[in-house]
Amino acid sequence: MSDHHLAGDHHPSPASSAATALGPLLLLPSELLHEILLRLAVPELLRVRSVARPLSHLISSPDFRRLYHLSSASSGLGPADAWLLLFKKLPPRDAAIRGFHGPSGRWFRIPVSAILAPALPPGEDLYFLAASGSSFLFAANGRRELVVVDLSARAARRLPPSPLGPRGTSSWRRFGLKLVADPPGSNRFRVLWSPSKQQPHSICHNSAKVGQPTKQLPFCRRFLFAELVNNTPFLFEYRSDTDTWRQSEAVLAEGPAPATGGPDGTYLCAAHAGPDCVMVYSAPGGEDRPVFFRPRFPPHNPNNAGDRLHVYGDGSAAVVRSAAVDDPTSRTRVKVVTGVELYGLGAPATAAAAAAGADWELVATVPGELIEGFRKPYAVMTGLLAERDGVVRLVLISNCRGAWDLVWLSYDRARREWRWVPVPDWGTSKGLNMAGIAVSSTFSRLWPLADAPSSSSAPSVMSR
Repeated sequence: MSDHHLAGDHHPSPASSAATALGPLLLLPSELLHEILLRLAVPELLRVRSVARPLSHLISSPDFRRLYHLSSASSGLGPADAWLLLFKKLPPRDAAIRGFHGPSGRWFRIPVSAILAPALPPGEDLYFLAASGSSFLFAANGRRELVVVDLSARAARRLPPSPLGPRGTSSWRRFGLKLVADPPGSNRFRVLWSPSKQQPHSICHNSAKVGQPTKQLPFCRRFLFAELVNNTPFLFEYRSDTDTWRQSEAVLAEGPAPATGGPDGTYLCAAHAGPDCVMVYSAPGGEDRPVFFRPRFPPHNPNNAGDRLHVYGDGSAAVVRSAAVDDPTSRTRVKVVTGVELYGLGAPATAAAAAAGADWELVATVPGELIEGFRKPYAVMTGLLAERDGVVRLVLISNCRGAWDLVWLSYDRARREWRWVPVPDWGTSKGLNMAGIAVSSTFSRLWPLADAPSSSSAPSVMSR
């Protein structure tokens, strides 16, 4: 199916033709018109908004935005409908993020090559790390730098080196980093991250000393990551309003772990090896000293033996159990998923565990009939776990003989309900050169911040 431009890149068409085509639509009762528009995904709304002034005013109104987000909440996927974002390694001029919109069940293409071009040399090897709101974070392997793209501002800039110095794409661990729009829904962000096995060089760096930055982004973001430095957990935070890094040594937590899933505070996994991990918690605002936990899983049931994949994110953990089976088509051994469990941080179960601050508690188990719906053979698997507004989203990415497969599960804490979100094939799953994946529950909020934007500033998004 061909791509259709939704905003930003407009093909010339007579205004009279557009008005004529929209005439019957604009004569519909407002209740029916609302019902039609509420069924569209955000990129489709952006395109409709650019066609005619009456529709632009309607879609840009606070009342319609409120109705749209309420409609997303009633779908059961959370107060803000989520996007699954995937980056493919393509020539720089074709660089794009594929976005799957859960409620509409469709893939969209989000071009980023023109935005990245001023910030990177041709042929740079990019890896997609994280997303928040309209901001996308990339790691440049050749220059060993971080680059943030803001879709709404159509701007990109390179971040100064972290206190651990330049880092290639293989040094970044997905479980230990987070990009934060600050506050949610705004054009401000921060980046959080936890490092390991390296010596910090300095407390902070300023990009003015590291080369000329590209277009200044008109907001603050935070990027945080956590890692072990000489076996000690550290939290590193970049703020775009000051263009500097800050590092803090985490101390062992005294007392129960703060609640997960809310807007306050951030959990990062500083290190993990199977079931063993070090979790770092950063309080709201990042002013207090970070604390860390060494949570333990409950003793496993001998009847649930087999391979286990541990996926960490936002203070939760998912354990994916698999069993080896014979594949009759290839006469080889493959794996299939047999169970998925969700854990959260709770009170220590024993006095010995109290020194670690918290233990993992079982929250929910994916029903067996749900697993039967997406069970497929695989050779290797990895995962992504994120939570927002009380909805936990787990994405499992697997590969079997060169073919990729995506499984998207969501758990609503209030409803205590699991859902499997079927993800259709995105066109080239066979031989796909995947270069990063993320989940964003705030991407839909980039529209419309105020009045309808002009075509020159509107983000370019296409449907597939």
